[in-house]
Amino acid sequence: MVQDNNHMNKFACRCAIVASIISIIIGYDTGVMSGAQIFIKKDLKIDKTKIEVLVGILNIFALLGSLTAGKTSDVIGRRYTIALSSVIFLVGSVIMGYGPNYTVLMVGRCIAGVGVGFALMIAPVYSAEISSTSHRGFLTSLPELCISFGILLGYVSSYCFGKLPLKLGWRLMLGIAAIPSLVLTFGIMKMPESPRWLVTQGRLEEAKIIMVLVSNTKEEAEERFRDMLTAAEIDNDSAEKAGMKKNQGKSVWRELVIKPKPAVRLILIAAVGIHFFEHATGIEAVVLYSPRIFKAAGITSEDKLLLATVGVGLTKTVFIIIATLLLDKVGRRKLLLTSTGGMIIALTCLAVCLTMVRHFGRLVWALSLSIVSTYVLVAFFSIGLGPITWVYSSEIFPLRLRAQGASIGVAVNRIMNATVSMSFLSISDAITTGGAFFMFAGIAVVAWWFFFFMLPETKGLPLEEIEKLFGGGDARGDRNGLEIQTKKINN
Repeated sequence: MVQDNNHMNKFACRCAIVASIISIIIGYDTGVMSGAQIFIKKDLKIDKTKIEVLVGILNIFALLGSLTAGKTSDVIGRRYTIALSSVIFLVGSVIMGYGPNYTVLMVGRCIAGVGVGFALMIAPVYSAEISSTSHRGFLTSLPELCISFGILLGYVSSYCFGKLPLKLGWRLMLGIAAIPSLVLTFGIMKMPESPRWLVTQGRLEEAKIIMVLVSNTKEEAEERFRDMLTAAEIDNDSAEKAGMKKNQGKSVWRELVIKPKPAVRLILIAAVGIHFFEHATGIEAVVLYSPRIFKAAGITSEDKLLLATVGVGLTKTVFIIIATLLLDKVGRRKLLLTSTGGMIIALTCLAVCLTMVRHFGRLVWALSLSIVSTYVLVAFFSIGLGPITWVYSSEIFPLRLRAQGASIGVAVNRIMNATVSMSFLSISDAITTGGAFFMFAGIAVVAWWFFFFMLPETKGLPLEEIEKLFGGGDARGDRNGLEIQTKKINN
């Protein structure tokens, strides 16, 4: 096992931060749409159904982007894939900011969605592949932290630009995201490529140089490099053999989906499951439609609705910061189960309060408790399920299958995101807003049991050994040795 120093490598940290900046733009788009949709509806005079489609269409095209991103990153590399996602989002933002009518706005939203799909897949994968074992949780959770920070900026932007004239305000809200996209496109080019990707391409000397940069000692770099060669089934002295590996990409989908090994099948189920439950438990309903939830709770002032929404973004950011500090100390599994358990309680409480307000009118205690429950729900999500979804799914796949395996997880994530964001208003009308959150609470109970039985702890294990937790690698189904090792790490 790789023995790295306790302190974080500064170069690896800088690389992960730059790679994660694209996630700020993604979060900003999500957060700003929460407020912008109010003004878009007024300005373009469109109905609720068109708003649902506008909000959710980004995730449909993010699905297409994420499915394409896995293969793209295997061909052109992780770094250029991040740059490509930034350029695509830049184009989409400019078109949305122009948005003279609903059709053009939709076109910009669709283009931006493709960029979102690329970025959601590649940022955590890149961060995981340059991170040391002891700080992988922190660095891989940075994209989710940046998404939360972006959501907060989006909420604040909605509040500030909402005071401008109607035709100008929402267009500035959406178009301003083009500026950081442009800056990021150039900044990314100064980052190194993922050494693990370079190994799969047979570029061993380049991989060695970068591994020294992202490791604290030469000995650590050499040991991590040997682990990568072993995982990629490459002989240390045979770059020619390594070069042959890149011509075998066509079999990746076969190994992942069509005829996977038992361990890979379990890994895929775990990755798909955690991405499914991240959004099936209803967090997107809170992030996108928090003004509507607060309105259902009794807050009627538009200004106060947007301020309450800013509080949601602030809560999300603060608790994800806490999560990034705990991931490598407490572990993924404990935080995930605690997070989901807290969400079950918060969702149930929110559902009860909204139902009481609907049946008995403006009740002060129900109003207050529903607002508190919303913040508690966001806090519990942000301390576990939110960041761990991306950390876990980016670290459990074997090196050869990681990019395209992660892309499948992101595709499921976007499908569920789109499903919730495009159907929440209709579901709320059909079974009430309180009823919708009762439904989410029930799904959260199923999620807790899934996580308990299907997701082993990965804290402290090198990427190259995680497959053994699922019965793969050299263990070939014998987990005993790794379970003992895992217990030692956790202790």
